[in-house]
Parts: sequence; structure tokens; C-alpha cells
Amino acid sequence: MSDIILTLARNEIVAASFLSWLIAQIIKTILHFFLNKEFKFERLVGSGGMPSSHSATVCALTTAVIINEGISSPLFAIAGVFSLIVMYDAMGVRRETGIQAQVLNDIVELLTHEYDAVIMEKKLKEFVGHTPTQVIAGALLGIGFSLLYCLVLVK
Repeated sequence: MSDIILTLARNEIVAASFLSWLIAQIIKTILHFFLNKEFKFERLVGSGGMPSSHSATVCALTTAVIINEGISSPLFAIAGVFSLIVMYDAMGVRRETGIQAQVLNDIVELLTHEYDAVIMEKKLKEFVGHTPTQVIAGALLGIGFSLLYCLVLVK
């Protein structure tokens, strides 16, 4: 098992992608702490928020593939299309899911106070998708970090 982990850690493409995700999650947690004056562990591992760790991960992946395999590589085509789908989904379906969760949570809270009834034990997760700004910030983070990692830190 340790051989597999070492092999993955030495893989420039995997490392750039994972580290971009980690950096985005740390930034997201720090921003949440400063804006809300509370530490939430869920922000360190959860989805949604600024910047998009999904976008950072897939853009780092695509950038590292370009650096290592070239823009004419079939791997770039796969990574590029995959990245576009992930980012489109983050701004579309997943964002709408989060908005719907907010509305449903508000309705449940209103009904709970109005009728003094327990309708749901816990709230629906509202941090699911991303705004276009969050996706762009994540994409720029992933591209920038992958360039730094692959062209400067590893070489």
C-alpha cells in the first residue's frame, strides 16, 4: 500500500491536482473563518464556497497534462473536456441544488416555529455549488499552482 501512495505522490499530475485541491480547501476555510468568525471543519473537506476546489483540481489536472503530455495529446482532450463538464456542473445543477436547499431550509424553519413541530432533524446542505466567480477563482488557482508546481518546484 505504501508503494502505491509513493508512486502517486511522485506522479506530477496527481500531485499538482491534489495539492491544488488542498490549497483551495485551506483558502476556503480561512475565508469562512474571517467572514463568519467561526472555524468549521466541514469547510476544510466540504464542497461549495470560494474558491471552487473542484475547479482548482480539474484545472490543475489539465494544466499538468498539457505540461507533461502536450496540447495535442489525447490525455489533454480527456482532461480538458472533463474540466469543462465539472465546472459547468458546479455552476449549474449543483448551484441550483444549494439554492433549493436554502429555500427548503427556510420553509422548514418557518413551519417549525409556526406549528412547533419537528419536520426534519437536520438542515439540508446549502454549500453545494458555486457562483461563476468562485469557479473562475478556483480555475485560476489550479492553473497557477500547476504551472508553479510542474515548471518550477518539480523541475
